[in-house]
Formats: sequence, C-alpha cells, structure tokens
Amino acid sequence: MKLSVIVPVYNEESSVHEVLERVKAVPFEKEVIVVDDGSTDGTTEVLRREDTDPLVTVIRSPVNFGKGAAVRIGLSYVTGDVVIIQDADLELDPEEYPELVSPILRGETDVVYGSRFLRGRGQSSWRTYVANRLLALAVNVLYGAHLTDEATAYKVFRTHVVRGLPLRAIGFELCPELTAKLLRSGHHIVEVPVAYRPRTPAEGKKVSYLRDGLQALWTLVRLRFWRPATVTAPALAPQPTTSAER
Repeated sequence: MKLSVIVPVYNEESSVHEVLERVKAVPFEKEVIVVDDGSTDGTTEVLRREDTDPLVTVIRSPVNFGKGAAVRIGLSYVTGDVVIIQDADLELDPEEYPELVSPILRGETDVVYGSRFLRGRGQSSWRTYVANRLLALAVNVLYGAHLTDEATAYKVFRTHVVRGLPLRAIGFELCPELTAKLLRSGHHIVEVPVAYRPRTPAEGKKVSYLRDGLQALWTLVRLRFWRPATVTAPALAPQPTTSAER
C-alpha cells in the first residue's frame, strides 16, 4: 500500500518543517504533497528545503484560495492507494498513521476519521469540545451517523473513494462537505482515537468557532438535501506550477 499525504499550508513558518519531518519518518511507502496556499510569511522559504527530496512535491499558489481548494489541488497529484489529510500545524501527530490506516488495511472500511473525543475532552477547551460535539450531533441527526468528531483534520480515504466525490469547497467547509457526501454515498466512517494538542489564535489557530462553525452547520444542512451530481471527478481550482516545473 502506498500512502499519499496531502499537506495544505498557509502561513505555518514555525511548524511546517517539523510536521514534514514527522510525516517522512512514518514507516510507510508514501508520497507527500504539500500545497503552499499563498503563504505570506516565511513558509515558502522553509519549503524550498524540500525541493530536492524525492518524497515531497511542493505545489505553490500565488494567492490564498483556502484549505478546501488546497486539498482538492493536492488530490490531482495523488498516486497512492490511500489518502490522508495532514494539517501543517502540530495539533495532530503523524505517528498515529498506523492506527488510522489499520481499519482500511483490514478491509473494515474505506474511510477513517481520527477522533479527538473518543477518549473524552482531553486537552481541548470546553468551548472547543462543546462546539465540536454539537457539530457531530448535527451530523448524526441529519445523516443517521454515529460520529464523535466530524470536524477532525485527520480524514483518511481509499483514493478512489475521495476522488469519486464531486467536491466544491474552497475553505474550511471542506470537512462537512466530505462528511456529508461520504455519508450520502453510503460509505461507513470508522473512527479511531487520536491525541490532540490544540493551539491558540495567538499561536496561529485560524478556525473561527462562530463563523466557521455556522458555515459547517449550514453546509451539513444544505447537503442533506443535495441532489448528487452526475459527474464524479472533483472540480479543481486552477493549478499553480509545482516546484519541479519552476
């Protein structure tokens, strides 16, 4: 099995190098696809260190589109059997990949979510915990699911499954769009517990609980009554040049 790790990056100068080192240390055959989504700090310079690494492909966008667009661009470069989305912060640890991939390798499912809350609240603030559990409740009520963490960044799929979804998200609404379209397509999502080390807005946290939470809820409600498209290939944003092409 070959693992394709998509790393959307926006202004993560202080953490992206360590994240990539941890990803590369995981004992799987793999490729790492980094999408620098218009960073304006020193992220682009840090990523230049990866230009000579055959494991890593760096795709550079001149403008910031959003996480959804970055992941969708990354999907067009995937050549592996299984895809995992890895944020460029240090909230989730790539050392958990073996546990995340195991249910797929055992043939139990084609989709795995790494749940931050299967073991309880952990290090999350009460605001984070309550907001995420309410979002999971909305998914369970709307779609008849049994999730504890819909908004987790750790989402793992067989490649043909995620490529078969007509994704349209540009920003953080990618998470609820993936969940809604997976469940509406009849896929069973297995959760495995993962450790979570949350950071604060002062440390670079970009999600707004009010704005992004309401957008996620609206996405879940809207897509509950969405009529599936006949085209299965995801519509991607215009693709910037890769480091190899520059």
